[in-house]
Amino acid sequence: MPVVAVVDYDMGNLHSVCKALEKAGAIARVTACGKELARADAIVLPGVGAFDPAMQNLRSRNLEQPIKDIVTSGKPFLGICLGLQILFESSAEGNEPGLGIIRGKVRRFRPEPGIAIPQMGWNQLQLTQPKSILWEHLPSQPWVYFVHSYYVDPLEPEVQSATVTHGSQTVTAAIARENLLAVQFHPEKSSNIGLQVLSNFVAQVREKIPA
Repeated sequence: MPVVAVVDYDMGNLHSVCKALEKAGAIARVTACGKELARADAIVLPGVGAFDPAMQNLRSRNLEQPIKDIVTSGKPFLGICLGLQILFESSAEGNEPGLGIIRGKVRRFRPEPGIAIPQMGWNQLQLTQPKSILWEHLPSQPWVYFVHSYYVDPLEPEVQSATVTHGSQTVTAAIARENLLAVQFHPEKSSNIGLQVLSNFVAQVREKIPA
């Protein structure tokens, strides 16, 4: 079974992510150690909370460079929720620089009549990269679970893998570039669809493990 390291930087409950990865066929190991991340077959960067504390915690644990090195190495990598946002250069939520692995910014939903901020609950994805590994065996407009007030705005539109519409605003809900995958929604809270997304990720990891 592939070993997936789940990055521990004090930003959210890791237990539900680990449980979902195990259901998807992986061995999940929570770690804050760069060397352990390097030894794993794949990395998941989850996260719930605010941008600045997330970046401060990553830097205080000396995890910024190991994460960048792992993405560059070609190892399968999945960011979830805040773990998507901190891949970007900066956020309207705070002042800390992000990891800068993806060019672009994190923006806040514009207030408008009749929509709640944060977006909380189930919404439908529009798949802009329908052949991405993440979307295999899924319906064309799958329902997934969101909790967010901010969204990513990539400078290079070709990295966008799915969008979601909240009120009149259609925003990026997932990105995919080679080994780097990340989603704004919570697969671990998205029932069978979310489990399929994680199973697709784990299947990709399994393929990359030398026989």
